[in-house]
Amino acid sequence: MGDRFYLPEHLHNAPPFLKILKEYRNVIPFPDHLMEHLKRPLPVYFRINTLKTSIDSAKKLLEKEGVEFLQTEVAEVVKVTRHDHSRPLLSYHLGYIYPQALSSCLPVLALEVNPECAVLDLCAAPGGKATFMAQKMSDEGFLVANDRTRGRITSLLANVKRLGITNTIVTQGRGEHLCLPCTFDRILVDAPCSGQGKYRIDPDSGTVKHEVIGKTNLPAIQKALIKRAFDILKPGGILVYSTCTLNIEENEEVIQFLLEKRRASLMPIDLPLQGQPGIISFRGKEYDEQIRLAKRFYPHEIDSVGFFIAKIVKGAPEKATP
Repeated sequence: MGDRFYLPEHLHNAPPFLKILKEYRNVIPFPDHLMEHLKRPLPVYFRINTLKTSIDSAKKLLEKEGVEFLQTEVAEVVKVTRHDHSRPLLSYHLGYIYPQALSSCLPVLALEVNPECAVLDLCAAPGGKATFMAQKMSDEGFLVANDRTRGRITSLLANVKRLGITNTIVTQGRGEHLCLPCTFDRILVDAPCSGQGKYRIDPDSGTVKHEVIGKTNLPAIQKALIKRAFDILKPGGILVYSTCTLNIEENEEVIQFLLEKRRASLMPIDLPLQGQPGIISFRGKEYDEQIRLAKRFYPHEIDSVGFFIAKIVKGAPEKATP
């Protein structure tokens, strides 16, 4: 890990995020590389919707439309290297592709859904992960996609329809208090967060793009969401908690809270991208050793949005349901 991290002279009165990066210099691998990486635009990725087409057919159509791309470590995802964004894509309107960050697909892979599962996406809009789960379930089984905001529900419904999905029920409600007449085999909590994994730095002015500034107590919301999700999970069921932030208070501390409040255990995560282990010591605080099993994906190591993922089973790990 890097042990040196410098802010340029003109950034000494930096936005809060840059000061956080400096504070995290001893826990982020090669933080100087991260700083340089954040000066580049976010890369674009397309997920291919195999419910409507094959991967090969979608690639051929993209090539005909003038899109250049590279295959990624995830079979359904390509990295776009050239594309005229002013031109609408037929492949998009046909529901063959969904623009989605490579790292945003990882929580779905970690959850390991299948057609026999009853699945809940607690914070589903605009639907990238929910529709990928439906795809991984072959549009079979039972998937509930919930969100609290009516405007976001509209985009969720539009994406479910565009991608040709029929196994999904869309609900609107506060995830912290969601009451449904069933429990679930798999639950995804892709929690609302500060979004630090998406931030970019203007190389000239040093201003932070996409920065979320507000007074909302995000950790309190995240803890309420993960606790409610765990309570409606079947014994032996699997819960994946994810965020697109680097913030330890929104990641490891939320998992620590659940471990203290419920009979939960973390599970190893096997994914096609290499991540860093969860952090178990920071600012004089010590976290449960299990939290090492969580994964941190840093933007400069995966060339995508930064992500945190923890895989949790209700009860002992060996009793997880298939």
